[in-house]
Amino acid sequence: MPEAPKPTGSPARQNVTFPSADTTAHGYLALPPSGQGAGVIVIQEWWGLDHHIADVTDRLAREGFVALAPDLYGGSVAHNAEEAHRMMADLPVERGVELLSGAVGHLLGRPEVTSATVGAVGFCMGGGFVLYLAATDARVGAAVPFYGVIQGDLPDFSGLRADILGHFGENDNAVPLDGLERMRLAIREQSGVDPDFRVYPAGHAFFNDERPSYHAQSAASAWRSTVDFLHQRLG
Repeated sequence: MPEAPKPTGSPARQNVTFPSADTTAHGYLALPPSGQGAGVIVIQEWWGLDHHIADVTDRLAREGFVALAPDLYGGSVAHNAEEAHRMMADLPVERGVELLSGAVGHLLGRPEVTSATVGAVGFCMGGGFVLYLAATDARVGAAVPFYGVIQGDLPDFSGLRADILGHFGENDNAVPLDGLERMRLAIREQSGVDPDFRVYPAGHAFFNDERPSYHAQSAASAWRSTVDFLHQRLG
């Protein structure tokens, strides 16, 4: 994962609250120009709900989606890798999935959302959560993990109903390609879903244009295919 420090003084981006997992959750919601569209959950990197994740949410809204980024850290944003690692470790996978499922329910209950299921797009830690969420919540119809980091064992994919488009870097030490192939086989064998995993000439966090790891050509290709995939799967 990226090691360089993030700029200080960047609080979590929040503009909406909703009930989730027996608490009041916060998030960042962006609406499309038309005012309605298919719903997409955006899941943060290990840094938190920062400017980059809010920007991705805004970009999805401009593409016609009602996009919601839940704040899994409750308002905190990490400013260095050590802090990010601690904050990620303090969020059990099961708790994160509960919070995300609450966000799915909130999004599907909003009058602006026209889709029967939602898409889930996530990055780094959030990419792993995309897969955990899709494996347990049938209301996810399209899953897009960007260099998803799996914490611990692979999820049980027998309940997976979503189509999957995954984006990974061939030079990503956090997500080795041999592990990616094992995950592909597990998904196919347990769910019957054949994931579309795409590998780019880049490293970890190649989509994050605020990081030194950003690879513009790979990011542009992954973005265009993600938007097309979400439109096709969600309507």
